[in-house]
Amino acid sequence: MSAPLVFSNPTSKIADMSESKSFISGCKGLSLTADEKAFFRSERPWGFILFGRNIGEPAQVADLTAEMRDCIGGGADIPVLIDQEGGRVQRIKPPYVQQYPNAAALGAIYRADAEKGLRAAWLMSRLHAFDLLRLGINVDCLPVLDVAVSGVHDVIGNRAYGQEPEIVSIMGKAAAEGLKAGGLLPIMKHMPGHGRTMVDSHHDLPVVHASREELEACDFVPFLRMKDELMAMSAHIVFTAIDADNPATTSAKVVEEIIRGFMGFDGLLMSDDVSMNALRGDIAERTRGIVAAGLDMVLHCHGIMEEMIQVTENAPPLSGESLRRANAVRAAFPAPDGADEQALRDEFNAMIAVA
Repeated sequence: MSAPLVFSNPTSKIADMSESKSFISGCKGLSLTADEKAFFRSERPWGFILFGRNIGEPAQVADLTAEMRDCIGGGADIPVLIDQEGGRVQRIKPPYVQQYPNAAALGAIYRADAEKGLRAAWLMSRLHAFDLLRLGINVDCLPVLDVAVSGVHDVIGNRAYGQEPEIVSIMGKAAAEGLKAGGLLPIMKHMPGHGRTMVDSHHDLPVVHASREELEACDFVPFLRMKDELMAMSAHIVFTAIDADNPATTSAKVVEEIIRGFMGFDGLLMSDDVSMNALRGDIAERTRGIVAAGLDMVLHCHGIMEEMIQVTENAPPLSGESLRRANAVRAAFPAPDGADEQALRDEFNAMIAVA
């Protein structure tokens, strides 16, 4: 058995946000190892993210999120993220929570009855909030605002509400409001749009050749409509009409001209997972590219210590506009609305049973 890793300041606690570094970290298993605790105490990620490998029974998840927070100060406003969309992207599954439908199924309800569809999107997010908040998870990587395009790779596919940007916009807004009603904050993804990809960005670099006019009329619309949300996640996609050399995640031109400029988004912009192979170079090079492009936060999901060290060596402490945005997020966690969980669950289940 190898000796534990030793970091520079293993007993530090976050006194304020300026001591946090500009990255979000995963961990390897169901509880933190001694090395992970030492790493987090020393390197001070801004927040954490959970995946299926971190999910056992509910008490274990609650213990894990508490362990994470304790490493960097213990505050309930420390962000702990998860991808809990419903459908095939649902990290916490039955029997601990119900299996929720995908976004396309909700979009189909909307097309049959707009009022019912919006209610379904709000209800499902409100139920996610019941499920997650009791486990110490306070951020859901939802809504997916990508506009599906026929004939492309299904990495998005039925994760999208539909092929109509207005429907995606209005359903995404309802989903975000449902999360906030339950005390969670949403993350819009994948900015500025992932719906046209022909390959899976987990493995390859997607290249989109649509004109800027096409993108502005379709892919960009939902993000423009929801520009006042506090957080968004980038897309590992090259848009040749804007920057033919770099994916959005590492493109200063996409960030400045499209996301901050055309869309007017002034919230916290984090990368999609830095480990995804759409990005070139090693983890250190990818991290430097994300920071140089002007993103506020580097997301590392895999819990691989060697990669985590590369991220933290290249992700700077929060400062300037990134610090302002990070502070705004932590100040914005809403109080749950006090709704009757069983009543809302019964309403939602009756709605999807007849859809």
